[in-house]
Amino acid sequence: MPIESSGITATVSFLDLEFSQLSFDDALCEISRRATQSAFSYIVTPNVDHIVKLHDQPESPATLAFQAAYAEADLRLCDSRILATLAMIFGVRLAVVTGSDLTASLFDNGIAASDRVAIIGGNTDMVERLKARFPGPDIVQHIPPMGMLSDPVAMHLAEEFVCACKANFVLFATGAPQSEILAHRCALRGQASGVGLCIGASIDFLLGDQRRAPLWMQRAGMEWAYRLASHPKRLWRRYMVEGPKVFLIAAQWWLANRHDLSRLSG
Repeated sequence: MPIESSGITATVSFLDLEFSQLSFDDALCEISRRATQSAFSYIVTPNVDHIVKLHDQPESPATLAFQAAYAEADLRLCDSRILATLAMIFGVRLAVVTGSDLTASLFDNGIAASDRVAIIGGNTDMVERLKARFPGPDIVQHIPPMGMLSDPVAMHLAEEFVCACKANFVLFATGAPQSEILAHRCALRGQASGVGLCIGASIDFLLGDQRRAPLWMQRAGMEWAYRLASHPKRLWRRYMVEGPKVFLIAAQWWLANRHDLSRLSG
């Protein structure tokens, strides 16, 4: 599919999503720029799990809300080398900007001492440990209860926190689709500021609570295997049952778009 202009960045269409084609360094610059804005914007990081969830139970309220959150996101940065490899089979090139590397680089270089960082999710000692390692920024936190997506009161309280804290960076760490749906709801409120990033377990990796795969496994697109081996009971279903559905989703997408793809490649 063609690359199209979308604001300051270009996008490329794959699996019915418009992926932002920013390099890693350009993504960092764009996030830093958005962090200074009074109007809230948010960024999502599509991976295989997200693609499957976006196509799961299409009529359910959660799936519809997740799709709306993705549709309204300001940037969609591909977080998966598997997705990038799959896209290449169909002649689509995706720039890979992993959320874990992005979060680490922001804390190392992108977040200034004068900035406020809000974390939604995590555990009770996360802020203390982050402040010990990164003593400059003002870091605040809201920990919603489990099952926030089906708890209107919990969702409302999280929205209120994001809107009131006036952070430069809002790091949503409650997992998909909760993080993305909450970010979207905050954007719709029109009262939050700065930039929101849906970061998954990125802070756990940053603090060493979870270990990332060796670089060679990351570059080979095998990080999923390392994570599965590290947490088999928790992740076996995601990687062995749900994840492979992406190939069917990709085949269906190709069938629906094969004429356009053939015309473009010709």
